[in-house]
Amino acid sequence: MFLNSLLEASEQTTDLVQYIAIGAVALLAVIVLAICLATRGKKFDTKSLAYAAVCLATSFVLSFIKVSPVMYGGSITLASWVPVLIYAYAFGAPRGFLVGIIFGVLNFISGPYILTPFTFVLDYILAFAMVGLMGFARKFTKSTLTNVILGTVIAVMARFVMHLFSGMIYFAEDAIWVDLPTPNAFVYSLLYNLVYVIPDGAICAIVFVILAKTGTLDVLLHMLRPSVFAAATAKNAAPADDQPSATQTDASKQADKTDPVQRS
Repeated sequence: MFLNSLLEASEQTTDLVQYIAIGAVALLAVIVLAICLATRGKKFDTKSLAYAAVCLATSFVLSFIKVSPVMYGGSITLASWVPVLIYAYAFGAPRGFLVGIIFGVLNFISGPYILTPFTFVLDYILAFAMVGLMGFARKFTKSTLTNVILGTVIAVMARFVMHLFSGMIYFAEDAIWVDLPTPNAFVYSLLYNLVYVIPDGAICAIVFVILAKTGTLDVLLHMLRPSVFAAATAKNAAPADDQPSATQTDASKQADKTDPVQRS
């Protein structure tokens, strides 16, 4: 049967690309390390590399907390894109693209499934590389919250387009997973990706709102790049007990002027 032979070919291709992906991760790590050592700002680049590793590890762990409303890969995670999006916002688009690609390859290794090598490129390389688009969001407005929400929407929609094209290739091979009345690969792919990509992006946006409203996002950005992002200021902080207020200071000065007691 054609579908069975197609799935067998897919499994063989998946095994091959899995080894390729492992080699790609190693190669990317060597390239990043070489770039960091070759640049003058070695301290800064080493620091950014360490933060990239932390953000990638956090995103990778969050990607395992998920529900899968559709078969063969698509899942809604617990805001797994947020850490890498924060990194891209802090360090810019080029490093964001690189971190996104590594994150995509890690996702493939943890649960490999593809139909063709080209769908691997669309689903795991190009789709996850869209994380880097968040790096442009810093220049949108003066509001951090507005910037990260717009950046998240742009990154998620670009990811959606990549998955959409991949799905069209998949469903064009008669790999139909629902009984829709029209044999249209675009319709199948559109519905398939709407089920999980958009909810996954919405969760990321909600988390960003919470982080921004609580001031946590400003703290994280300052920690990542203190030279670019100012430290978050405490709002409505009560004066310390040992620090007199301005009113108390003025009253003390006035009392000193009118005090009739002569100091010996």
